Amino acid sequence: MDDEPREDDGGTPPELPADGTLLGGTRFGVDRRAFFAVGGAGALFCTLAATGSGGGKTPSPQETHRLAQAADAAASRVKKPKGIPRDPVDRLHFPTPQPQPGGVKREYWIEARSVVWDYAPTGRDEWMNARIPAARKRRFRAYIYQQCTEGFASRIGRPSIPGPTLHAEVGDTLVVHFRNGDEHFNQAVTMHAHGVKYTPDYDGSYFGDFTRVGGFIAPGEEFTYTWEAVPDAVGVWPYHDHGPNHTLNSERGLLGAIVIRERGAKAPDVEDVIYFHSFGPEVTGFDNVIMCINGRAYAGNTPTLRARVGQDVAFHVIGGDANFHTFHVHGHRWVDASGVPTDTREVGPFETLSARFVEDNPGRWMYHCHVFPHQDAGMAGWYLVDP
Repeated sequence: MDDEPREDDGGTPPELPADGTLLGGTRFGVDRRAFFAVGGAGALFCTLAATGSGGGKTPSPQETHRLAQAADAAASRVKKPKGIPRDPVDRLHFPTPQPQPGGVKREYWIEARSVVWDYAPTGRDEWMNARIPAARKRRFRAYIYQQCTEGFASRIGRPSIPGPTLHAEVGDTLVVHFRNGDEHFNQAVTMHAHGVKYTPDYDGSYFGDFTRVGGFIAPGEEFTYTWEAVPDAVGVWPYHDHGPNHTLNSERGLLGAIVIRERGAKAPDVEDVIYFHSFGPEVTGFDNVIMCINGRAYAGNTPTLRARVGQDVAFHVIGGDANFHTFHVHGHRWVDASGVPTDTREVGPFETLSARFVEDNPGRWMYHCHVFPHQDAGMAGWYLVDP
């Protein structure tokens, strides 16, 4: 991992709890049947891999991680489906969509790959002036989408969660050249987009025997998705893996966002995508759940957002796990989709809310999930406003 922890810069701050208990008293734990049902690990393959203790016993973090490893092993053995047609709809053929008059083709090259990820590179929580205990592990194997130059000639920027934000206007097509470049997990992955229009070939979803060409991209393979920015696609939408082991791999970090605007619409001066999500023991092997904003936990590690007075600011918040979260930014208000002024709104799994306002309040502010156990377990960050 490129990010290295920085030395503490003054005093001996208190330590955060190291026993797997989240601040606020919440511990990870869920009945195994519920665990499979809500997708704590790969929904399909964890069920196939489930062995060991039963009888409704709550699995330990170590057990959930072992089940996830078994799910990975099962997923790596899945062969490319033959696409057996069993209904006339399975025999349909579809043309590749083209831009509408005035629209353009917007091309991206995106690679899925695994990296060693540190959820708190500074080693501390700036808000509480607290060190993350040395005994608490911070690095694990994540799965990311990374943008590349044309033809996958080179990677752009550093690894990030979420992956690149894709932009288009009404009438455009998004043409996403996708490569499964991972050599660690050795399983098929995809890109499944919300909000835009596509044919079944570009759904990016694994359907077992009914899987079409875009629903199973094996390691080393490439595929080009084409999605349409139709008028009712205006907004902000998530994309994520929807391959055979999609729940685990999305939790590992295979997440991103799509922004569709009206043709010619002005973009905000400041625009940030904020994913509220978590890393559980099933993907990290740790004893505790890490509540994250964009792959990082605790202020000083999570994204520090910045604007200045007079700018048009938009924060797009997406729920990236099985929890419900609430987005709150101190010292600011915005008008929600129903026209009601607010400073706190909820977002569910893979739902999006957008907070847009003209900045008028300089200073250091905090933004966070207002579900207190989520906030205290790392889901908080800084918003700095210059005069």
